[in-house]
Amino acid sequence: MQIDLQTLSIQPLRQTFDHLARRFGDKPASRYQEGSYDIQAAENLHYRPTWDPSQELYDASITKIVMADWYALKDPRQFYYNTYTLARARQQDTAEANFSFVESRGLADALPDNLKEAALRVLVPLRHAAYGANLNNTFICGYGYSTIFTQPCMYHAMDNLGIAQYLSRLGLLLEGTDALAEGKRAWMSDDAWQPLRRYIEDCLVLRDPFELFVAQNAALDGLLYPLIYERVVDDTWSTAGGSAVAMLTQFMNDWFDETRKWVDAVLRTAAAESSHNRAVLQDWMQKWSNRAAAALLPVAGLALGAEADEVLGDEVAAFKARMNKIGIEV
Repeated sequence: MQIDLQTLSIQPLRQTFDHLARRFGDKPASRYQEGSYDIQAAENLHYRPTWDPSQELYDASITKIVMADWYALKDPRQFYYNTYTLARARQQDTAEANFSFVESRGLADALPDNLKEAALRVLVPLRHAAYGANLNNTFICGYGYSTIFTQPCMYHAMDNLGIAQYLSRLGLLLEGTDALAEGKRAWMSDDAWQPLRRYIEDCLVLRDPFELFVAQNAALDGLLYPLIYERVVDDTWSTAGGSAVAMLTQFMNDWFDETRKWVDAVLRTAAAESSHNRAVLQDWMQKWSNRAAAALLPVAGLALGAEADEVLGDEVAAFKARMNKIGIEV
């Protein structure tokens, strides 16, 4: 008996979903495309929001930014749920290893007293700012338009919640629950924190989701993370014996380097869409970056003393160069 084995090629009748075929052609789609493109609810919404009957439930006109195709705001990281959670799981493993290393070897106790006090004074209250960023990005996700834009904002919100938790763990490691109570008291009462607290709370009531994206993810984060985690923690404290603090905040630096590419890509695409968009973005960026710099100056003073003005000036100049590079003059 002889058996003849043959290879047959079966051509599928459908390569992908119809809405993806209309956008990309009749070819197999990537998982990112399947989980991101053309799935924004836009029809058959049945009713208007009772809190604002003038708008649709999902309404692109809420923002001053106008896009011919909102799905042009592509995430260069191509994060969808699977790739996002895998990336953050790897970073979580690194962060856990850093916390375990610092704790098991007593590096927190070996910190010079002045650096320990500075870390508690500057970093622990920032957990409240990170939680504010979580709320702001949740709002953008809820009221922004197109999944390709709102989906990474939800990831960004959860990242900020994680950052708030890391800062809480840092405080607990250095001084226990008293550190968290003192951090909250400072956030609520100390003069140095009130401009930043007001900035966050003003952002909480912004109605335009794209303006909120500019105020939180571009202007504030674009100054806060390089200033605090690069210039203060990595450059100033590490050279003075605070390398343990740098290990505990490694995630913040890695995260900002990654997410900055997404923020820049969104702003570059929106600004290139039209002169109207560019003018609106420039007005917003000028307004919020000035406020962010003013709000961060007293915080920088807590960490850097008399050098705060010069260091913050350097970061403002770097931020302006970054924005000018993507087509938004500040």
